[in-house]
Amino acid sequence: MATSSSPAWTATPATDASGVESTCKKYGLTVDEFHELRRRCVASKATAYCPYSRFRVGASVISVNNAYFDGANVENASYPVGTCAERVAIAKAVTEGHRKLRAVAVATDIAPPASPCGMCRQFIREFCALDGPIIMFDKDENYTVLRLQELLPLSFGPEALPSASSLPPV
Repeated sequence: MATSSSPAWTATPATDASGVESTCKKYGLTVDEFHELRRRCVASKATAYCPYSRFRVGASVISVNNAYFDGANVENASYPVGTCAERVAIAKAVTEGHRKLRAVAVATDIAPPASPCGMCRQFIREFCALDGPIIMFDKDENYTVLRLQELLPLSFGPEALPSASSLPPV
């Protein structure tokens, strides 16, 4: 689930065409892909099941094959059992055979934009390159973008673990 604190960044309005174009060039997205990610993650908030926190989160991811997958947070009476929107969207992608993501977008009902939580950052790391953009939209659809490596510095991923073929037999 996305989290918010006093950010060191400022948000750009999604209606600022030159800002969006500049963002897209910097992060390897088309303007259409950016707007589709925005539209989908904002719409996904409406499907959130969050009767306890009342904190709606929507997410959308785009794979390297240009397929989109969406998710929303799903809470549970046993609070730690809930699932964040980002992990729902990524799990959908993975279970459909899309294990390499180009970008992740998340939207909340607060301002400034909220970032993915630590657990989601590590989950994203499994399927997204370190230079992949994480786009965060606030309640007014203003956004900020950080690369995964900025959100999860000094991370480790699957390449840091030994492969199954290099492990001794069990």
